[in-house]
Amino acid sequence: MMPLTLAEVGEENLIRKIGGKQEVRAHLENLGFVVGAAVTVINAVGGNVIVNVKDSRIAVGREMAQKIMV
Repeated sequence: MMPLTLAEVGEENLIRKIGGKQEVRAHLENLGFVVGAAVTVINAVGGNVIVNVKDSRIAVGREMAQKIMV
């Protein structure tokens, strides 16, 4: 298990765990980041990532991406 920030670009991963406070987890869940969902990193710049999750492209900051374990 590793944080989303370390995932390879173009590689599909499954979300295994989401950390952080309850409000952070709820926000990520509303964006489609749920345990068991497939997530693919499209681009990564300085720890910030652009991902495909549930047929949507979403930009996630470094701090949030660190809380998403794949």
